[in-house]
Amino acid sequence: MSSKVIIIGNGIAGITCARHIRKYSDFDITVISSESKYFYSRTALMYIYMGHMKQEHTQPYEPYFWEKNRIHLIQAHVAKVSPEQNTIILEDDTSLNYDFLVIATGSKSNKFGWPGQDLAGVQGLYNLQDLESMEKYTNGIQQAVVVGGGLIGIETVEMLLSRNIKVSFLIRENSFWDAVLPADESNIINNLIQHHHVDLQLGTELKEIIGNNEGRVKAIVTSKGETIPCGFVALTVGVSPNIAFLKDSKIAIDKGVLVNNYFQTNFENVFAIGDCAQFQTPIEGRRPLEQVWYTGKMHGETAAQNIVGNLQKYQPGHWFNSAKFFDLEYQTYGLVPAQLAATDDWFWWQDAKGNRALRLMWHKETKAFKGLNTFGIRIRHEVCNEWLNQQTPVDVVVQQLSKANFDPEFFKKYEHHFQQAFVQSKKLHAL
Repeated sequence: MSSKVIIIGNGIAGITCARHIRKYSDFDITVISSESKYFYSRTALMYIYMGHMKQEHTQPYEPYFWEKNRIHLIQAHVAKVSPEQNTIILEDDTSLNYDFLVIATGSKSNKFGWPGQDLAGVQGLYNLQDLESMEKYTNGIQQAVVVGGGLIGIETVEMLLSRNIKVSFLIRENSFWDAVLPADESNIINNLIQHHHVDLQLGTELKEIIGNNEGRVKAIVTSKGETIPCGFVALTVGVSPNIAFLKDSKIAIDKGVLVNNYFQTNFENVFAIGDCAQFQTPIEGRRPLEQVWYTGKMHGETAAQNIVGNLQKYQPGHWFNSAKFFDLEYQTYGLVPAQLAATDDWFWWQDAKGNRALRLMWHKETKAFKGLNTFGIRIRHEVCNEWLNQQTPVDVVVQQLSKANFDPEFFKKYEHHFQQAFVQSKKLHAL
């Protein structure tokens, strides 16, 4: 008899897992999600709001895909998991049995107990329901506030500006994303935000949200005592694993669902992947929680192999990520910290217009390349991966920059300018 697999969550991790289980087995697969019937690209939510796409355009697979691949979809909320009985209970009291369970329930937007945080027009931006709420509460408003300086925060700012809504952007840190980015990179984004006429308030926290007589937000008060009138407040101060329904399940949880490097929980037939999975023993240089699209995909692929019996440890390779700040593209490869370690060295170059920049980092003694950040420059993943794998000397990396260039045709080349500046800096260091 075919094994039954239930996957809770239809994001990138859960659906990748379902697809790969089907690829390698004839198991019975059911995917449950209360958010949406069909899997969609969560990163495209902003483009729906901005009018660049419709919701149906964000679905990577046609509706017939699921029946063709024998992946049963249920749109419902899971109320309880009983791993000792291999059972889940839906909100309508329907009981479903499984041989393998995969928890891929993603994240929820953080709230930190601010007065007024539950007023109408105050919300995070993570799922389709959030998008629908944002559509409702930003309709016809003149002013909004975004709280929190991460990627979701700056995307929300861009979304609001697309509707000609004035935005005040509150960031607790003294510079945008300065816990992640070195000062030069962070300052580029500060300047870019201000260039788009955003009221950027660095070193400023949210103190209170004030409502009107109808229970809707009308203003906020900052930690500096300023009152800012607004019709909408976006709380983009990070996300946390969406695991409240597991509290009494005996599945081991901390901030997320605790897993080993095979994605197994303390129940060997229960797996957790994606944003909600927390590694008990993280891979060196990686965080216990990996809340990034591409790692969720890798989680799903690896868990699927383990479920069908092809045991595999999670091996994500070198860290990389990319983002877009308004019209400026950002890429990072390797682990480039905000603060330079004593064992390492780096070099920063920025063109005269300030819209292209590159930082290279290497080990101070061995000269082995360790990572890079770019703005306005596209780098080939496979080339950068090769440099990291081979611990290529930084001088060779500088010589081979054109090999990694993935900019569109007719873009101006930057390599010669970078190479000249790099050589000059080495001469100056030698004086």
